[in-house]
Amino acid sequence: MTLRSSPLSGSHARTDASLTDFGGWEMPVEFDSIRAEHEAVREAVGKFDVSHMGQVTVSGPDAAALTQRLTTNDVSALDPGEAQYAAITDADGVMLDDTVVYRLPDGVDDDYLFVPNAGHDGEMTERWLTERDDRGLDAAVTNRTEEYAMIAVQGPEAPDLLAAETDVALGDLTRFEVVSGTVAGIESLVARTGYTGERGFEVLCPWSSAETVWGALECQSCGLGARDTLRLEMGFLLSGQDFHPTEDPRTPYEAGIGWTVKLDTEFVGRDALEAVEAEGPDEKLVGIELIDRGVPRHGYEVTTPDGEPIGRVTSGTMSPTLGEPIALGYVSVAHAEPDTAVRVVVRGEPKKARTRSTPFLDR
Repeated sequence: MTLRSSPLSGSHARTDASLTDFGGWEMPVEFDSIRAEHEAVREAVGKFDVSHMGQVTVSGPDAAALTQRLTTNDVSALDPGEAQYAAITDADGVMLDDTVVYRLPDGVDDDYLFVPNAGHDGEMTERWLTERDDRGLDAAVTNRTEEYAMIAVQGPEAPDLLAAETDVALGDLTRFEVVSGTVAGIESLVARTGYTGERGFEVLCPWSSAETVWGALECQSCGLGARDTLRLEMGFLLSGQDFHPTEDPRTPYEAGIGWTVKLDTEFVGRDALEAVEAEGPDEKLVGIELIDRGVPRHGYEVTTPDGEPIGRVTSGTMSPTLGEPIALGYVSVAHAEPDTAVRVVVRGEPKKARTRSTPFLDR
């Protein structure tokens, strides 16, 4: 299968970035080293090419109703220029994806933008179109993933770096706000969002202008490797890794994002999730910190100190910031309280560990 290419693929080739297949896209996994890129974001500023994320717009008289029907949060609560995190669930309440939904600022042609994860844009566009037609809603749904580039600028120095290249009043933006403006002279959307836990922004600009914007932001280039260690330190979910609709089906309540479920709205999966909320899930996603030496990895078994299986690791790494092995994993509710003693079976050997709340870092 031919991999999809970022609009910045030429720039990445010129810098000899290490590339990988991610969700059907050829994307940079690292430019210098994961540790150097991770530290740049935690201590200064780094930039990420996240053009592999989907961009799907919804417009028309029933745009809000359609978007509400297919996301778990309360779309009606959004004013122009606001965004929210949500899950996309099936009729059984199982998460198909997680997403950020933007109600676009006044003056933008489209009404809403939602951002599926890499490789999900076609599937989610079709889901929106099918729901629109089934319910007779008046809305246009357009997959613009290969029309927009998306660049994340993250880190404590991100506001100063971006301020030098934009006419947007960045200091006025609060979390999950989005405005129109120029970046490096290019008409763009600038959102106060990100996936690292640091101060930062995500810039959506025309595909054809990606290299202009990327080149103007003079800071450490960062790849998917650092993006993963940064998000894991914050306990952020990774679609396909911390939940999967067939290989590891999970509800938002299991995955620790039950706060995105607004049961007083109507969406696909609402009735199933109302039952889960009332009864409580059997397992929950928790943070796990190893005490013994070792690195927890996806699929490793989690047990009690006596060896009773209670769950599995979904994501794990050696935290560059903490210098400690950390993980996310699902365990039975009876063992989900923070500071519960557990074991993680690393290459057949049980390692002492404990559960803990996330984020692992206080940001």
